[in-house]
This record gives sequence, C-alpha cells and structure tokens, in this order.
Amino acid sequence: MLVSEILRIKGHTLFTTPPERSVLEAVEVMAQHDIGSLVVMDHGRLAGMLTFAEVLRALADRGGSLGDVAVADIFEREPLTAAPGLDAMELRRAMLERHARYVPVMDGTTLQGVVSFHDVAKAVYEEQSFENRMLKSYIKDWPDAESAA
Repeated sequence: MLVSEILRIKGHTLFTTPPERSVLEAVEVMAQHDIGSLVVMDHGRLAGMLTFAEVLRALADRGGSLGDVAVADIFEREPLTAAPGLDAMELRRAMLERHARYVPVMDGTTLQGVVSFHDVAKAVYEEQSFENRMLKSYIKDWPDAESAA
C-alpha cells in the first residue's frame, strides 16, 4: 500500500497555521477539530509541524503557561516528510526511527495531506487482514489429498 492510498482513504483535509499565530490559538484549533498536529505554512510553503508534543514541551518549559508564545518559537522545523509513492511499510519504519507521529505528504513542493501513525497502522492492519482472509479462503478451497488420489 502506498502513502497516496492512505491519503485517499482518510481524506485530504488539511489544518494549517502560520508561524506568527500564537500557540494558544493553534491549540484551540487543534482542540476544536480533535487533531494532534498543524502544518506550519509560511508564504505558501511548508515550514514545519506543530504537534501536541511541542505544545507540552512549551508548557513544561514555561511553568504551565503559554502566555504570548508564537508557533514560530516552538514548532518542528525539519519534520519527516513522505512522498505519495512511498510504501506504507517504509513510512512506518521511518516514523518509528524518527519518533514521528504526524508526517506531511509532499509531492515536490506541494502539500498533499498529513498521515498520522494511527493512519499508517490502520492501513497496514487492514491490508494484512485482507491478505489473511484471502489466504484462508485459498487454503479452505485447496483440494485435499484423498480426492486427488
């Protein structure tokens, strides 16, 4: 399964934020839409990712208050990205190595969407479940040795 297929199944809805937005406003968007990340876009280009991990780190560093902290102060500037043609198993491996929970999907310089570790795990699970059902069906229909003799 390819990353493009995962995006097709989950949809291409994107939630973005400019770097100058306050972290508090970004958190409100994340909470409103029940999402764990925002793509940080600067003048139409991917600048990075803001995830709940960066927000929690900022809260811990600032004694539980975000005050007037801007997204630009805390976001991940070099997130793992994936091409639409990347195999889901390769993406899963890369996500595990980088501890990445959210990955922007880029076709050149164009943002196609974001896949989460949950999206990848679900896709791999469904693909393996389908293969398992097909193998069981094949084995069930296999002619047994007695009827062949």
